[in-house]
Amino acid sequence: MRSSGSTSADGSEVPGSDVLVIGGGIIGLVTAWRAAQRGLRTAVVDPDPGGGAARVAAGMLAAVTELHYGEQMLLGLNVASAARYPAFAAELEAASGQDIGFRACGTLAVALDSDDRAHLRELHALQHRSGLQSEWLTGRECRRLEPMLAPGVRGGLRVDGDHQVDPRRLAAALLTACERAGVTFHRDRAERLVVVRDRAAGAVLTAGPELAADQIVLAAGSLSGRLAGLPAEVVPPVRPVKGQVLRLTVPAAHAPFLTRTVRAVVRGSHVYLVPRANGELVVGATSEEMGWDTTVTAGGVYELLRDAHELVPGITELPLTETRAGLRPASPDNAPLLGPTALPGLHLATGHHRNGVLLTPVTGDAMAELLTTGELPAVARPFAPGRFAPAAVPPPAAPPATASARQEQPA
Repeated sequence: MRSSGSTSADGSEVPGSDVLVIGGGIIGLVTAWRAAQRGLRTAVVDPDPGGGAARVAAGMLAAVTELHYGEQMLLGLNVASAARYPAFAAELEAASGQDIGFRACGTLAVALDSDDRAHLRELHALQHRSGLQSEWLTGRECRRLEPMLAPGVRGGLRVDGDHQVDPRRLAAALLTACERAGVTFHRDRAERLVVVRDRAAGAVLTAGPELAADQIVLAAGSLSGRLAGLPAEVVPPVRPVKGQVLRLTVPAAHAPFLTRTVRAVVRGSHVYLVPRANGELVVGATSEEMGWDTTVTAGGVYELLRDAHELVPGITELPLTETRAGLRPASPDNAPLLGPTALPGLHLATGHHRNGVLLTPVTGDAMAELLTTGELPAVARPFAPGRFAPAAVPPPAAPPATASARQEQPA
């Protein structure tokens, strides 16, 4: 069914589309691009499309080294999306004419003391039980691969299948691809969901206009639960998790500084260093339950630099060019919410937490399939929003502030 618009309360015509995507981050953009490719008239509402968490994310495509205990269900989705990345990157670059910084460089995860080495050994065993490929290396072998590593490195895991992409370039390319595919952009904020006869029918924008659509996709990241007009039973249980990251520049005289992504456990905390082909080095990331706060703190910067220096002592010689903080949308089980809600016409694509960049290809494919056929593909069905009972939905208010606890994550 194609929406030709509707009539508002004052009798004026409301512009319509087949699909209205609320949220213009990488998840909203890939959904809109794939929907438009399927022939659906698609619109996106966002005051700053291409912004959001993509400006903070490091872009690690780490299906193997991001494996955590209790998240084995998510592993299948992560692996499926990682396998799609080379073809997805090539297609997007052709469609946009822009390089997205995809690098098949691999990842090295290392430990600096015996306790952290034991933790890494356990992760290695879990990876192998899960059918994943990783190779255990001695400290000497790690330093042979990456000479800038500290002499104290005690061992590590070489994962040749965990790669990287530049999220800022990815977002910019998706924005261009959407525009070339005919997606309409409304650079405004969606204030309220419009529900007509118990069906999602559109959205009211801050500036006043109302947009009509046959299907609505709510992809507003950590803000997804704050859209007015959502019936209580379909409010997505997502909360903001703050992440602080640093960007440094590797002068030509110091290149190559690192040849691949390096992750480490330092005194129980996690730190990663992601080298870009253009000389940028991304260091992250804190994980803080601080509600909607996006303040860059001295403590966060200090912790990141301290642990990065312990891992790669030469990092303190590099210029510090940027500090940022952003909000990841986290669900109760750290997995995304993909698919239809109990309200007809309303779908979710949110809650990707630390895997938003990694899950971009599979999310776009899954949402396009849903929007055109009414069915989620098998790989996405375990992540339908219905897995959370309404009683389990937390309020959107910020939780009490706690001390930062870092964990592996590409924002």
